[in-house]
Amino acid sequence: MVRLLDKKKLATVLSKIKTFERPNVKLEQYPTDSEIAADILWYACQRGDISGKIIADLGCGTGIFGIGALILGAKKVYFVDVDSDALKLAIQNVKFVENELGKRFKCEFVLRNVKDFNQRVDIVVQNPPFGVKTRHHDKLFLLKAMDLAENVYTFHKLSTAKFIDRIVEENGFEIDNILTYKLPLKKTFWFHTSFTRVVDVGCWHIIKKKSRVSAKRAVKKSKKRRKK
Repeated sequence: MVRLLDKKKLATVLSKIKTFERPNVKLEQYPTDSEIAADILWYACQRGDISGKIIADLGCGTGIFGIGALILGAKKVYFVDVDSDALKLAIQNVKFVENELGKRFKCEFVLRNVKDFNQRVDIVVQNPPFGVKTRHHDKLFLLKAMDLAENVYTFHKLSTAKFIDRIVEENGFEIDNILTYKLPLKKTFWFHTSFTRVVDVGCWHIIKKKSRVSAKRAVKKSKKRRKK
């Protein structure tokens, strides 16, 4: 059994999961970098937003965010995707990590369009389509995430920041933090002209406005537990 004591080990485990063999261009199935995923999840964990929580990974793809959350102690994860091949891959990856760590996770795999998924959860962690191939696909995911949870971690291109910020504000949420990254995108589709290009991205941590006080209390409790 592997004991996870730090972010680096989490990234190492996540780097071993399978990625798409035939990614769907319309669904913008780009793999999430394991170190970026680990950084986001570790940040969320330190805030008390992972351990013991029920989490939804919307548009889960390979399942990297949901798997990372389970490794860090999530009570249950819903893996949601409209693509059956992606969901099969997520299932394979969960089983692989379970064998790798010698433990079993509580999770549910949901083959459904995210707009039709209505299970309330504690936290949403998602890397939705950027809305490049299907206009405002990112908006659909963001609205659904805010409908399902009062605490959301959502991944978007920094170039769309004004658009994302406006939607967040209009729906009674506020930005707690934005974690920024240089996301390496390897050549995946026929129209890509370079082997790797870097995209400026961010993970928006957003909280429903009335939930800010309770969120701060959760962080304080988490810090107290770590000091003991």
